[in-house]
Amino acid sequence: MFLIVEDDKQIRNFINFSLKSQNYDCMEASTGKEAMNIIATQNISMIILDLGLPDMDGIDIIKTVRGFSDIPIIVVSSRDQDNEKVEALDAGADDYLTKPFSIKEFLARIRVVFRHKGNSKTEVSKIYKVADLEIDLEKHIVLLEGKEVHFTPMEYNVLTLLVKNAGKVLTHNYILKEVWGSYIESDMQSLRVFMANIRRKLEKSPAKPRYILTEVGIGYRFADE
Repeated sequence: MFLIVEDDKQIRNFINFSLKSQNYDCMEASTGKEAMNIIATQNISMIILDLGLPDMDGIDIIKTVRGFSDIPIIVVSSRDQDNEKVEALDAGADDYLTKPFSIKEFLARIRVVFRHKGNSKTEVSKIYKVADLEIDLEKHIVLLEGKEVHFTPMEYNVLTLLVKNAGKVLTHNYILKEVWGSYIESDMQSLRVFMANIRRKLEKSPAKPRYILTEVGIGYRFADE
C-alpha cells in the first residue's frame, strides 16, 4: 500500500493514477497530521511525500518516521535547491524527484528503491555484479572484465558503501560520516580525490562514468543496472 502525501489535489490524482496503472494500491493524505495518522495505523509499503504541506514541513515527517520505521520514502517536491535535496536525503529519504517529472522516471525510481530495500533486508548475495564489474563483498575482491583491481582500504570502504546502496543517492555528508566518522567541510576535497582515484580504476572514460554517477551539489550514486 502506497501513501501519497500531497496537498495539491491535481498532482495527488496524477500520482495516484500513475501508481494504480501499475497495479499499486494507494491511500492519500493532504496534510502532515493526516499522513502521520495513516502511517501509524496502516501497513504502508512506501511513502510518496511532498515537502510543502500546509501544517508541517515534509522534512519533519521524514525525521519522525525514521525514528521508528524504515518505510521507503520518495520525496516529490517543487523545491529544487541542492541544500534542500541534501537535507531531505540526510534526514532519511530514499530518493528525491523535482517537479515536474516524467512518470517513467518516477516508476523507475520506485523499482530501484524497492530493489535496494529488498537487498538490504535479505543480504543474500555477497557478490555484486553490474556490467563488467564484479565485487565480492565477503572476500574483498573487485574484478573488472575478469581482472582483479587493487584498491586501498579507504578506497574500498568508499566503493562498498556506494555498492551496498546502489541506485540510491548518498550525500557528501553521509559518505564522510560513514567512512571518515565525521563531517568536516575541509574533508570534501579528500572525498573528491578518493572518488577520482576510484573512477580512474573502474571507468573506461572517467569523464563519462558508467558506475559512479555524480549528483551535482549533492553527492554520488552507484549505478543500479
